Amino acid sequence: MNNNESVPVNGKEIFPKKKFLFVSLESLSGDLAWTLVKEGHEVKSYIKSPEDEGVYSGFFERVPTWKEHVDWADVVIFDDVEFGLIADNLRKKGKLVIGGSEYTDRLEIDREFGQAELKRHGINVLPSWQFTNYDEGIKFVRENPGRYVFKPGGNTPSSGKGMLFLGQEDDGRDILELLEQNKSVWEKHTPVFLLQKYISGVEVAVGAFFNGHDFIYPINVNFEHKRTFPGDIGPFAGEMGTLMYWSEPNKLFKATLEKMHPALRESGYVGYVDINCIVNHRSIYPLEFTSRFGYPTTSIQLEGIMTPTGEWLYKMAMGENFDLKTKRGFQIGIRILVPSYFASDRKAEIVQRYKDLAITFKNPLMKEGVHIEDVRDDNGVWRVAGCSGVVLIITASGTTVEDTRRLVYNRVQNVVIPNMIYRTDIGAKWPIDSDRLQTWDYLKLA
Repeated sequence: MNNNESVPVNGKEIFPKKKFLFVSLESLSGDLAWTLVKEGHEVKSYIKSPEDEGVYSGFFERVPTWKEHVDWADVVIFDDVEFGLIADNLRKKGKLVIGGSEYTDRLEIDREFGQAELKRHGINVLPSWQFTNYDEGIKFVRENPGRYVFKPGGNTPSSGKGMLFLGQEDDGRDILELLEQNKSVWEKHTPVFLLQKYISGVEVAVGAFFNGHDFIYPINVNFEHKRTFPGDIGPFAGEMGTLMYWSEPNKLFKATLEKMHPALRESGYVGYVDINCIVNHRSIYPLEFTSRFGYPTTSIQLEGIMTPTGEWLYKMAMGENFDLKTKRGFQIGIRILVPSYFASDRKAEIVQRYKDLAITFKNPLMKEGVHIEDVRDDNGVWRVAGCSGVVLIITASGTTVEDTRRLVYNRVQNVVIPNMIYRTDIGAKWPIDSDRLQTWDYLKLA
Protein backbone atom coordinates (compact mmCIF):
# COMPACT_ATOMS: atom_id res chain seq x y z
CA MET A 1 0.00 0.00 0.00
CA ASN A 2 1.23 3.49 -0.86
CA ASN A 3 1.83 5.37 2.41
CA ASN A 4 0.16 8.43 0.87
CA GLU A 5 -3.18 6.66 0.66
CA SER A 6 -5.90 6.99 3.28
CA VAL A 7 -6.08 4.12 5.72
CA PRO A 8 -9.54 2.67 6.54
CA VAL A 9 -10.22 2.43 10.29
CA ASN A 10 -13.60 1.20 11.49
CA GLY A 11 -15.06 1.92 8.08
CA LYS A 12 -13.68 5.47 7.95
CA GLU A 13 -10.71 6.64 5.91
CA ILE A 14 -8.00 8.11 8.12
CA PHE A 15 -5.25 10.12 6.45
CA PRO A 16 -1.84 8.57 7.27
CA LYS A 17 0.51 10.24 9.70
CA LYS A 18 3.01 12.67 8.19
CA LYS A 19 6.07 14.57 9.40
CA PHE A 20 5.95 18.37 9.26
CA LEU A 21 8.90 20.71 9.82
CA PHE A 22 8.05 24.35 10.58
CA VAL A 23 10.70 27.03 9.98
CA SER A 24 10.05 30.49 11.44
CA LEU A 25 11.74 33.80 12.10
CA GLU A 26 9.62 34.17 15.23
CA SER A 27 6.82 32.34 17.02
CA LEU A 28 3.92 32.40 14.58
CA SER A 29 2.39 29.10 13.52
CA GLY A 30 2.22 27.26 16.82
CA ASP A 31 -1.52 26.81 16.61
CA LEU A 32 -1.29 25.21 13.17
CA ALA A 33 1.51 22.94 14.37
CA TRP A 34 -0.46 22.00 17.51
CA THR A 35 -3.47 21.14 15.36
CA LEU A 36 -1.32 18.68 13.43
CA VAL A 37 -0.04 17.13 16.66
CA LYS A 38 -3.62 16.64 17.87
CA GLU A 39 -4.35 14.82 14.61
CA GLY A 40 -1.49 12.42 15.31
CA HIS A 41 1.17 13.82 12.98
CA GLU A 42 4.79 14.40 13.96
CA VAL A 43 5.96 18.00 14.20
CA LYS A 44 9.32 19.71 14.65
CA SER A 45 9.59 23.50 14.83
CA TYR A 46 12.56 25.82 14.42
CA ILE A 47 12.14 29.42 15.60
CA LYS A 48 15.04 31.77 14.93
CA SER A 49 14.25 34.54 17.44
CA PRO A 50 16.05 33.97 20.79
CA GLU A 51 13.39 36.11 22.47
CA ASP A 52 10.83 33.37 21.73
CA GLU A 53 12.67 30.74 23.71
CA GLY A 54 10.18 28.56 25.56
CA VAL A 55 7.18 29.53 23.44
CA TYR A 56 5.09 26.41 22.56
CA SER A 57 7.08 24.16 24.89
CA GLY A 58 4.88 21.30 26.02
CA PHE A 59 2.80 21.47 22.85
CA PHE A 60 5.30 20.07 20.34
CA GLU A 61 9.03 19.62 19.79
CA ARG A 62 11.23 22.63 19.10
CA VAL A 63 14.65 22.13 17.49
CA PRO A 64 17.71 24.43 17.61
CA THR A 65 18.42 24.12 13.86
CA TRP A 66 16.28 23.12 10.90
CA LYS A 67 18.41 22.10 7.91
CA GLU A 68 19.39 18.77 9.43
CA HIS A 69 15.69 17.84 9.70
CA VAL A 70 14.74 18.52 6.07
CA ASP A 71 15.25 14.90 5.00
CA TRP A 72 13.21 13.74 8.02
CA ALA A 73 10.20 15.85 7.04
CA ASP A 74 7.50 14.89 4.55
CA VAL A 75 6.61 18.58 4.27
CA VAL A 76 8.63 21.69 5.15
CA ILE A 77 6.54 24.75 6.07
CA PHE A 78 8.06 28.23 5.97
CA ASP A 79 5.54 30.38 7.79
CA ASP A 80 6.79 33.88 7.01
CA VAL A 81 8.30 35.90 4.19
CA GLU A 82 12.09 36.08 3.61
CA PHE A 83 12.41 32.32 3.02
CA GLY A 84 11.31 32.44 -0.63
CA LEU A 85 14.66 31.72 -2.28
CA ILE A 86 15.34 28.84 0.13
CA ALA A 87 11.87 27.43 -0.54
CA ASP A 88 12.38 27.70 -4.30
CA ASN A 89 15.66 25.78 -4.11
CA LEU A 90 14.16 23.01 -1.98
CA ARG A 91 11.27 22.63 -4.43
CA LYS A 92 13.74 22.29 -7.31
CA LYS A 93 15.32 19.40 -5.41
CA GLY A 94 11.92 17.68 -5.18
CA LYS A 95 11.10 18.52 -1.57
CA LEU A 96 7.49 19.20 -0.64
CA VAL A 97 7.41 22.80 0.60
CA ILE A 98 4.64 25.12 1.76
CA GLY A 99 5.66 28.76 1.88
CA GLY A 100 6.83 31.68 -0.14
CA SER A 101 8.69 31.92 -3.40
CA GLU A 102 11.22 34.61 -4.22
CA TYR A 103 8.50 36.29 -6.30
CA THR A 104 5.74 36.20 -3.66
CA ASP A 105 8.12 37.39 -0.94
CA ARG A 106 8.80 40.45 -3.04
CA LEU A 107 5.06 40.99 -3.64
CA GLU A 108 4.56 41.47 0.09
CA ILE A 109 7.81 43.08 1.22
CA ASP A 110 8.29 45.53 -1.66
CA ARG A 111 5.01 47.43 -1.73
CA GLU A 112 5.93 49.32 -4.88
CA PHE A 113 6.66 46.07 -6.71
CA GLY A 114 3.38 44.59 -5.45
CA GLN A 115 1.43 47.54 -6.83
CA ALA A 116 3.31 47.34 -10.14
CA GLU A 117 2.47 43.63 -10.47
CA LEU A 118 -1.20 44.29 -9.79
CA LYS A 119 -1.19 46.89 -12.53
CA ARG A 120 0.73 44.59 -14.92
CA HIS A 121 -1.97 41.96 -14.55
CA GLY A 122 -4.79 44.35 -15.32
CA ILE A 123 -5.88 45.07 -11.76
CA ASN A 124 -6.92 48.57 -10.78
CA VAL A 125 -4.56 50.24 -8.29
CA LEU A 126 -4.47 53.45 -6.30
CA PRO A 127 -1.72 55.96 -7.03
CA SER A 128 1.23 55.40 -4.71
CA TRP A 129 4.80 56.63 -4.36
CA GLN A 130 7.71 54.85 -2.66
CA PHE A 131 10.51 56.80 -0.97
CA THR A 132 13.91 56.00 0.46
CA ASN A 133 14.47 59.59 1.59
CA TYR A 134 12.21 61.38 4.07
CA ASP A 135 13.07 64.85 2.80
CA GLU A 136 11.90 63.79 -0.66
CA GLY A 137 8.66 62.50 0.85
CA ILE A 138 8.12 65.78 2.69
CA LYS A 139 8.78 67.75 -0.50
CA PHE A 140 6.30 65.57 -2.39
CA VAL A 141 3.46 66.20 0.07
CA ARG A 142 4.13 69.94 0.08
CA GLU A 143 3.99 70.06 -3.70
CA ASN A 144 1.05 67.65 -3.99
CA PRO A 145 -1.40 68.41 -1.14
CA GLY A 146 -3.84 65.57 -0.54
CA ARG A 147 -4.96 62.86 1.83
CA TYR A 148 -2.46 59.99 2.04
CA VAL A 149 -1.78 56.73 3.86
CA PHE A 150 1.75 56.23 5.23
CA LYS A 151 2.96 52.63 5.01
CA PRO A 152 6.36 51.37 6.21
CA GLY A 153 8.26 49.24 3.72
CA GLY A 154 10.03 45.94 4.22
CA ASN A 155 9.06 43.01 6.41
CA THR A 156 7.35 44.77 9.31
CA PRO A 157 7.05 42.83 12.58
CA SER A 158 4.51 40.01 12.38
CA SER A 159 3.01 41.23 15.63
CA GLY A 160 1.59 44.02 13.54
CA LYS A 161 3.18 46.93 15.40
CA GLY A 162 4.09 48.60 12.12
CA MET A 163 3.58 52.33 11.92
CA LEU A 164 0.84 52.53 9.30
CA PHE A 165 -0.90 55.90 9.50
CA LEU A 166 -4.12 57.01 7.82
CA GLY A 167 -4.11 60.69 7.07
CA GLN A 168 -7.19 62.65 8.11
CA GLU A 169 -6.54 66.01 6.49
CA ASP A 170 -7.48 66.65 2.85
CA ASP A 171 -4.41 68.84 2.34
CA GLY A 172 -2.01 66.34 3.91
CA ARG A 173 -1.01 68.55 6.84
CA ASP A 174 -1.05 65.67 9.32
CA ILE A 175 1.09 63.42 7.11
CA LEU A 176 3.51 66.31 6.56
CA GLU A 177 3.86 66.90 10.30
CA LEU A 178 4.25 63.17 10.92
CA LEU A 179 7.15 62.95 8.47
CA GLU A 180 8.84 66.14 9.68
CA GLN A 181 8.63 65.29 13.38
CA ASN A 182 9.70 61.64 13.05
CA LYS A 183 12.12 61.49 10.14
CA SER A 184 15.27 61.41 12.30
CA VAL A 185 13.91 58.41 14.22
CA TRP A 186 12.28 56.53 11.36
CA GLU A 187 15.25 56.85 9.01
CA LYS A 188 17.00 54.28 11.22
CA HIS A 189 14.40 51.48 11.28
CA THR A 190 11.99 52.40 8.45
CA PRO A 191 14.26 53.63 5.65
CA VAL A 192 11.72 52.74 2.95
CA PHE A 193 8.11 53.94 3.02
CA LEU A 194 5.13 54.31 0.75
CA LEU A 195 2.61 57.13 0.44
CA GLN A 196 -0.65 55.94 -1.06
CA LYS A 197 -3.65 58.01 -2.04
CA TYR A 198 -6.41 57.65 0.55
CA ILE A 199 -9.84 56.47 -0.56
CA SER A 200 -12.93 55.78 1.53
CA GLY A 201 -15.02 52.63 1.33
CA VAL A 202 -15.33 49.14 2.83
CA GLU A 203 -12.13 47.29 3.66
CA VAL A 204 -12.38 43.64 2.63
CA ALA A 205 -9.87 40.95 1.71
CA VAL A 206 -10.16 37.93 -0.54
CA GLY A 207 -7.78 34.99 -0.29
CA ALA A 208 -7.27 31.38 -1.32
CA PHE A 209 -4.82 28.55 -0.96
CA PHE A 210 -2.61 27.83 -3.99
CA ASN A 211 -1.06 24.43 -4.76
CA GLY A 212 1.72 25.54 -7.08
CA HIS A 213 -0.38 25.61 -10.21
CA ASP A 214 -3.97 26.37 -9.25
CA PHE A 215 -6.23 27.81 -6.56
CA ILE A 216 -7.90 25.52 -4.05
CA TYR A 217 -11.57 26.32 -3.59
CA PRO A 218 -13.60 27.66 -1.89
CA ILE A 219 -12.10 31.12 -1.49
CA ASN A 220 -12.02 33.07 1.77
CA VAL A 221 -13.66 36.49 2.20
CA ASN A 222 -12.54 38.26 5.37
CA PHE A 223 -12.90 41.52 7.24
CA GLU A 224 -9.94 42.35 9.48
CA HIS A 225 -10.14 44.63 12.53
CA LYS A 226 -6.64 46.07 12.72
CA ARG A 227 -6.70 48.64 15.51
CA THR A 228 -6.24 47.62 19.11
CA PHE A 229 -9.41 48.96 20.72
CA PRO A 230 -13.15 48.86 19.95
CA GLY A 231 -14.39 51.55 17.62
CA ASP A 232 -11.21 51.35 15.50
CA ILE A 233 -9.13 53.48 17.86
CA GLY A 234 -5.62 53.04 19.19
CA PRO A 235 -2.50 51.73 17.48
CA PHE A 236 -2.54 49.25 14.64
CA ALA A 237 -2.09 45.72 15.98
CA GLY A 238 -1.92 43.95 12.64
CA GLU A 239 -5.15 42.16 13.41
CA MET A 240 -7.21 42.05 16.63
CA GLY A 241 -9.93 39.89 15.17
CA THR A 242 -11.61 38.94 11.93
CA LEU A 243 -15.00 38.05 10.50
CA MET A 244 -14.80 35.65 7.55
CA TYR A 245 -16.70 33.18 5.43
CA TRP A 246 -15.92 30.67 2.68
CA SER A 247 -17.37 31.25 -0.77
CA GLU A 248 -17.33 30.08 -4.35
CA PRO A 249 -15.50 32.54 -6.64
CA ASN A 250 -17.20 35.95 -6.59
CA LYS A 251 -16.81 39.24 -8.42
CA LEU A 252 -14.21 40.50 -5.94
CA PHE A 253 -12.04 37.41 -6.48
CA LYS A 254 -12.41 37.54 -10.26
CA ALA A 255 -11.37 41.20 -10.36
CA THR A 256 -8.29 40.76 -8.17
CA LEU A 257 -6.70 37.54 -7.00
CA GLU A 258 -7.72 35.34 -9.92
CA LYS A 259 -5.84 37.65 -12.29
CA MET A 260 -2.62 36.84 -10.40
CA HIS A 261 -2.98 33.13 -11.24
CA PRO A 262 -0.38 33.08 -14.08
CA ALA A 263 2.26 34.81 -11.95
CA LEU A 264 1.65 32.58 -8.93
CA ARG A 265 1.84 29.46 -11.11
CA GLU A 266 5.04 30.62 -12.79
CA SER A 267 6.65 31.26 -9.40
CA GLY A 268 5.68 27.81 -8.08
CA TYR A 269 4.16 29.34 -4.96
CA VAL A 270 2.46 26.95 -2.53
CA GLY A 271 0.44 28.37 0.38
CA TYR A 272 -2.12 31.00 1.22
CA VAL A 273 -2.34 34.27 -0.69
CA ASP A 274 -4.60 37.19 0.12
CA ILE A 275 -5.26 40.65 -1.32
CA ASN A 276 -6.62 43.32 1.00
CA CYS A 277 -8.82 45.90 -0.76
CA ILE A 278 -10.83 49.06 -0.31
CA VAL A 279 -14.02 48.97 -2.36
CA ASN A 280 -16.68 51.59 -3.02
CA HIS A 281 -19.35 52.27 -5.61
CA ARG A 282 -16.73 53.29 -8.14
CA SER A 283 -14.28 50.37 -8.10
CA ILE A 284 -12.10 47.85 -6.25
CA TYR A 285 -8.74 49.16 -5.04
CA PRO A 286 -6.25 46.48 -3.90
CA LEU A 287 -3.97 47.68 -1.12
CA GLU A 288 -1.45 44.93 -0.38
CA PHE A 289 -0.60 41.24 -0.57
CA THR A 290 -0.23 38.64 2.13
CA SER A 291 1.66 35.76 0.53
CA ARG A 292 1.99 33.44 3.54
CA PHE A 293 -0.13 32.11 6.37
CA GLY A 294 -1.78 34.98 8.24
CA TYR A 295 -1.98 35.39 12.00
CA PRO A 296 -4.51 35.07 13.53
CA THR A 297 -6.21 34.45 10.15
CA THR A 298 -5.02 30.84 9.93
CA SER A 299 -6.48 29.89 13.31
CA ILE A 300 -9.83 31.42 12.36
CA GLN A 301 -9.76 29.55 9.05
CA LEU A 302 -9.17 26.29 10.94
CA GLU A 303 -12.47 26.97 12.72
CA GLY A 304 -14.25 26.79 9.35
CA ILE A 305 -12.26 24.04 7.56
CA MET A 306 -13.65 20.53 8.07
CA THR A 307 -11.02 18.69 5.99
CA PRO A 308 -8.35 17.33 8.40
CA THR A 309 -5.48 19.80 8.56
CA GLY A 310 -2.70 17.33 7.80
CA GLU A 311 -4.60 16.05 4.80
CA TRP A 312 -5.17 19.40 3.07
CA LEU A 313 -1.68 20.67 3.88
CA TYR A 314 -0.09 17.55 2.41
CA LYS A 315 -2.30 17.52 -0.67
CA MET A 316 -1.59 21.21 -1.26
CA ALA A 317 2.16 20.60 -0.98
CA MET A 318 1.80 17.70 -3.44
CA GLY A 319 0.11 20.01 -5.96
CA GLU A 320 -3.14 18.05 -5.92
CA ASN A 321 -6.43 19.55 -7.06
CA PHE A 322 -9.15 19.18 -4.44
CA ASP A 323 -11.88 21.15 -2.73
CA LEU A 324 -11.71 22.05 0.95
CA LYS A 325 -14.68 20.93 3.00
CA THR A 326 -15.79 24.04 4.88
CA LYS A 327 -18.61 25.06 7.20
CA ARG A 328 -21.50 27.11 5.96
CA GLY A 329 -22.08 30.47 7.56
CA PHE A 330 -19.49 32.62 9.28
CA GLN A 331 -16.39 32.38 11.46
CA ILE A 332 -15.14 35.00 13.91
CA GLY A 333 -11.85 35.10 15.78
CA ILE A 334 -10.98 37.30 18.75
CA ARG A 335 -7.34 37.95 19.65
CA ILE A 336 -6.48 38.24 23.35
CA LEU A 337 -3.48 40.29 24.48
CA VAL A 338 -1.92 41.22 27.80
CA PRO A 339 -0.51 44.73 28.56
CA SER A 340 3.08 43.66 27.86
CA TYR A 341 2.09 43.81 24.18
CA PHE A 342 2.60 47.58 24.35
CA ALA A 343 6.14 47.42 25.78
CA SER A 344 8.68 49.08 23.50
CA ASP A 345 11.53 47.21 25.18
CA ARG A 346 11.18 43.43 25.27
CA LYS A 347 13.24 43.38 28.47
CA ALA A 348 10.95 45.87 30.23
CA GLU A 349 9.57 45.16 33.68
CA ILE A 350 6.02 44.77 32.36
CA VAL A 351 7.16 42.01 30.00
CA GLN A 352 8.71 40.10 32.91
CA ARG A 353 5.60 40.73 35.03
CA TYR A 354 3.32 38.95 32.56
CA LYS A 355 5.72 36.25 31.44
CA ASP A 356 4.79 32.86 32.95
CA LEU A 357 1.42 34.20 34.09
CA ALA A 358 -1.10 31.35 34.26
CA ILE A 359 -3.96 31.22 31.76
CA THR A 360 -7.03 29.69 33.37
CA PHE A 361 -10.57 28.88 32.34
CA LYS A 362 -13.78 29.18 34.34
CA ASN A 363 -14.78 25.83 32.93
CA PRO A 364 -11.54 23.94 32.14
CA LEU A 365 -13.46 21.33 30.15
CA MET A 366 -14.79 23.95 27.73
CA LYS A 367 -11.84 24.80 25.48
CA GLU A 368 -13.62 24.57 22.17
CA GLY A 369 -12.51 27.39 19.87
CA VAL A 370 -9.37 28.11 21.91
CA HIS A 371 -6.21 28.58 19.83
CA ILE A 372 -2.72 29.25 21.13
CA GLU A 373 -0.33 32.06 20.31
CA ASP A 374 2.65 32.81 22.59
CA VAL A 375 2.01 30.34 25.39
CA ARG A 376 3.64 27.24 26.83
CA ASP A 377 2.22 24.15 28.55
CA ASP A 378 3.66 23.75 32.05
CA ASN A 379 2.52 20.24 33.04
CA GLY A 380 -1.06 21.00 32.12
CA VAL A 381 -1.05 24.67 33.13
CA TRP A 382 -0.90 27.10 30.24
CA ARG A 383 1.36 30.10 30.82
CA VAL A 384 2.17 33.29 28.91
CA ALA A 385 5.48 32.77 27.11
CA GLY A 386 7.91 34.92 25.15
CA CYS A 387 7.60 38.67 25.20
CA SER A 388 5.04 39.60 22.52
CA GLY A 389 2.04 39.80 24.86
CA VAL A 390 -0.10 38.01 22.25
CA VAL A 391 -1.70 35.07 24.02
CA LEU A 392 -4.82 33.42 22.57
CA ILE A 393 -7.29 33.47 19.70
CA ILE A 394 -10.87 32.49 20.46
CA THR A 395 -13.00 31.37 17.51
CA ALA A 396 -16.55 30.29 16.74
CA SER A 397 -18.78 29.48 13.77
CA GLY A 398 -22.45 30.24 13.20
CA THR A 399 -25.12 30.43 10.55
CA THR A 400 -25.49 34.19 11.04
CA VAL A 401 -23.01 36.84 12.11
CA GLU A 402 -25.01 37.65 15.24
CA ASP A 403 -25.14 33.98 16.26
CA THR A 404 -21.39 33.73 15.70
CA ARG A 405 -20.69 36.90 17.69
CA ARG A 406 -22.80 35.66 20.58
CA LEU A 407 -21.01 32.30 20.69
CA VAL A 408 -17.47 33.63 20.33
CA TYR A 409 -17.88 36.22 23.08
CA ASN A 410 -19.39 33.58 25.37
CA ARG A 411 -16.20 31.60 24.80
CA VAL A 412 -14.05 34.67 25.52
CA GLN A 413 -15.83 35.02 28.89
CA ASN A 414 -14.54 31.56 29.82
CA VAL A 415 -10.92 32.80 29.67
CA VAL A 416 -9.33 34.20 32.82
CA ILE A 417 -6.13 36.24 32.37
CA PRO A 418 -5.45 39.31 34.55
CA ASN A 419 -5.89 42.55 32.57
CA MET A 420 -6.47 40.76 29.29
CA ILE A 421 -7.23 43.00 26.30
CA TYR A 422 -9.57 42.23 23.40
CA ARG A 423 -12.01 43.99 21.11
CA THR A 424 -15.72 43.69 21.81
CA ASP A 425 -16.93 44.75 18.35
CA ILE A 426 -15.53 42.17 15.93
CA GLY A 427 -18.12 41.68 13.20
CA ALA A 428 -20.39 44.43 14.52
CA LYS A 429 -20.20 46.43 11.26
CA TRP A 430 -21.39 43.51 9.14
CA PRO A 431 -25.00 44.76 8.66
CA ILE A 432 -23.74 48.02 7.14
CA ASP A 433 -20.75 46.62 5.25
CA SER A 434 -22.67 43.68 3.78
CA ASP A 435 -25.49 45.94 2.59
CA ARG A 436 -23.00 48.16 0.77
CA LEU A 437 -21.07 45.25 -0.73
CA GLN A 438 -24.26 43.55 -1.89
CA THR A 439 -25.51 46.80 -3.40
CA TRP A 440 -22.26 47.13 -5.35
CA ASP A 441 -22.42 43.41 -6.38
CA TYR A 442 -18.88 42.61 -5.22
CA LEU A 443 -19.93 39.50 -3.27
CA LYS A 444 -22.09 38.17 -6.09
CA LEU A 445 -20.96 34.73 -7.22
CA ALA A 446 -19.24 34.85 -10.60
